[in-house]
Amino acid sequence: MKTTMLFLALGALTALAGESRPVVIAHRGASGYLPEHTLPAVAFAHAAGADYIEQDVVLSKDGVPLVLHDIEIDTVTDVATRFPGRHRANGHYYAIDFTLAEIKQLRASERFDPKTGQPVFPGRFPLGQSAFAIPTLEEELQLVQGLNRSTGREAGVYPEIKAPAWHRRQGHDISAIVLEVLARYGYRTKADRFFLQCFDVAEIRRLRDELGFKGKLVQLIGRYGGGESAAPGGADATQDNAPLLSGEGLAALAKHADGIGPSLTHLVATSPDGTARPNDVVRRAHAAGLVVHPYTLRTDALPKFAPDATTLLELLFAKLEVDGLFADQPDVVVAFLKKSAR
Repeated sequence: MKTTMLFLALGALTALAGESRPVVIAHRGASGYLPEHTLPAVAFAHAAGADYIEQDVVLSKDGVPLVLHDIEIDTVTDVATRFPGRHRANGHYYAIDFTLAEIKQLRASERFDPKTGQPVFPGRFPLGQSAFAIPTLEEELQLVQGLNRSTGREAGVYPEIKAPAWHRRQGHDISAIVLEVLARYGYRTKADRFFLQCFDVAEIRRLRDELGFKGKLVQLIGRYGGGESAAPGGADATQDNAPLLSGEGLAALAKHADGIGPSLTHLVATSPDGTARPNDVVRRAHAAGLVVHPYTLRTDALPKFAPDATTLLELLFAKLEVDGLFADQPDVVVAFLKKSAR
């Protein structure tokens, strides 16, 4: 009965996104099993039944959209070994300083700390094993659409435009470039199976008002920016848009966005005794007509209040009634929703 009520309650909001139930979004592909954003991680996510597959997008020196989580590339590639000395003053290597031909020479890997060489998630795919590359956005769209055709199961895409203001300071309008690629592959309107997301509040408005974007748009919530220096108060200082989660902020967001992407900590706090303290952000977002797709389920890095993934998923879907979830292990969420539907 509880599951039936859950899906009925979500019906009105998921209909906005063209869905009849909560959706599973593969975070950087199936990044819990294979190096993030690599084509094998995308294929795994598709086979696991993810409804959408995420693409973080940055640009190369020659303006080609690449699928990478960061504007820096030294945390997921061997760039420091292959191109020593090509770092900027802060010691980091940036995708935008390398041509696509150079990017394709790099070997991608599980995320690691470039200072220590140690993986961020020790239990995941081993560093230095097998061979992985950084894909372009176009290559990833081709793979997803190819799998949609060969399997008969349509997965959507969920690109994020990374650091648009920083890219413009480097001489590139990343948003305009990404929209052109998406349109070329049939991702244009709210009827198409995709969402576009960004942390930058001004860019969300620009996408609608200046660039004329007609698709589903999600305002990511959290800290963003940083650029090269992240000097306090400087041009690259980080910003936090969490105040948008107020009632007035959500109503204002709804003028341009179709949904929000908050972190789990924006929805649930951990009390001193280790128990969950959910808030009413989801309810207020729904009242403003916004879908809610929080990030990120990681079964190997669960919040303190969740002893296991099932506990967290029950809280998110049954109590808070989120409309979807980003997950490093999308198969876990797919299995949970299938079991709940039964």
